[in-house]
Amino acid sequence: MSKGLSTVGFIGTGVMGKSMAHHILKEGYELYVHTRTKSKAQSLINEGAHWCEDISSLVQSSQLIITMIGTPQDVEDVYLSEKGMIHEANEGTYFIDMTTSSPSLAKKLFSAAADKHCYVFDAPVSGGDVGAREGKLSIMVGGDKEKFHDVLPVLQTMGTQIMYQGDAGAGQYTKMSNQIAVAGTMLGVCEAMIFAEKSGLHQDTVLQSISRGAAGSWTMSNLAPRIINNDFAPGFYIRHFIKDMKIAIEAAEELDMKLPGLMLAKQLYEQLVDKGEEDSGTQALYKWYQHHMK
Repeated sequence: MSKGLSTVGFIGTGVMGKSMAHHILKEGYELYVHTRTKSKAQSLINEGAHWCEDISSLVQSSQLIITMIGTPQDVEDVYLSEKGMIHEANEGTYFIDMTTSSPSLAKKLFSAAADKHCYVFDAPVSGGDVGAREGKLSIMVGGDKEKFHDVLPVLQTMGTQIMYQGDAGAGQYTKMSNQIAVAGTMLGVCEAMIFAEKSGLHQDTVLQSISRGAAGSWTMSNLAPRIINNDFAPGFYIRHFIKDMKIAIEAAEELDMKLPGLMLAKQLYEQLVDKGEEDSGTQALYKWYQHHMK
């Protein structure tokens, strides 16, 4: 545990956030939690976390606050509203937004915090529910390079691959690169699995062969087995993935470029949402292929 930052606040104890907060608590940090629904934080409270009724009390109790919430609008509200965290913060408070959000908002938060002599890092993650549960997330960090070392010990409780990427917004740009790669990989995995099935092959033995060769990837190793077992429960929700893809497409437009592969993936996922699959895991893209290849 870092001697400098010993009290940590955490907002957002969903599928991934709960596991992430658990690791912080397990490493001996004094943890304060707040969510819109207290029951979602109950297991952490049972382990010794302190419940805060509102954001203000959490900010006043914590040297470092981590957020893992829904959308860029949620992030902006939590940080920048009249009763938001930056308004309530004491000088010298550290913030880490681990939500996948927009690079432009990350820069805005950094600037607003600097005006109050506080520090904001954008540090989105990759690794899904498995990575969060095992404390093996990949964490991509943007913000003040000198202050990065102050928050590194806390990040190390949640991840094993922690990279400082650059100034504010760099973490989010890196996460967009990740999501672009994931979207294309998911298309490939689903097409490979449906092709194997239509060819009369056993998908599990095909997977054993191709996952250890040039086609290998985290998606192939972790989500293809769920596809084969018809397990479409969310490690990462389709609705959240669509949010991420929209952010990446908007960021690309700001850079005067197009992402045709990502745009195709987004289109297919939106068709799944029209079928009521918004709360399924991203591997449920396989259902699109099942429906269109009967």
